[in-house]
Amino acid sequence: MRSRRTAVRTAIVAPVVALSAAAAILSGCSSTVSGVPQPSTTIAAGTPSGKGLSKLLVDPADFPARYEAIVLPAQAVSMAAPDLTGVPQGAVVDPADCAPPSQDYGPTGTVMAVGTDNASRSTISIELTKTDTPLDELAKQTERCGEVTVTDNGAESTVTTQVTPAPPVRADDTLALRRTVRSGNESEKVTQSMVTLIAQVGDVRVSATFMSFGDAKADTVALDEVFTAAVQKVQNS
Repeated sequence: MRSRRTAVRTAIVAPVVALSAAAAILSGCSSTVSGVPQPSTTIAAGTPSGKGLSKLLVDPADFPARYEAIVLPAQAVSMAAPDLTGVPQGAVVDPADCAPPSQDYGPTGTVMAVGTDNASRSTISIELTKTDTPLDELAKQTERCGEVTVTDNGAESTVTTQVTPAPPVRADDTLALRRTVRSGNESEKVTQSMVTLIAQVGDVRVSATFMSFGDAKADTVALDEVFTAAVQKVQNS
């Protein structure tokens, strides 16, 4: 039975629907994302202009053709963004100090574009957030909180995250993460796998996440392409 959060998300945005629905019906599946993309484009570090985040976000046309992309409406961002951390809003995290940093999900604080490859049931999400917190703090928290337990509406999952070699993109700071979310009971297990590339440009944090269920492997080429385009747009605006 799907949670109310999944049902609401289903009513809002189709690309996120396809992946969430797949997660709800998968049984006994697991996946491991291998490899971390290494962008080769050199982008100068700097401070973005005072433009709003929506003006800095990549266009759906910047995604590879097989990823049907849309810009998420504001009301969908607060549901989709927490999925990328494996911790839904309102969930209980153990240890408590390993909970994701607080985030403004309003249109001036977070914007997202999501592309879905329906053939592999995988997505690439670009998330821009305004933050005055150094990216290094997230790296330190991740290293300290490699495995946490998350409880949401009585359902328990294990979130495992590790820091991987940072993408060689010129920015104020960069970070790469590999994350696995395992949930369900012995008879019905679901594994959600993610690779995330992050760059800090001034007060704008650019995150690109490949997410999959089942046996889909990380599309590192496409992730590299969209991440580079996203950082470039913020850098050049």
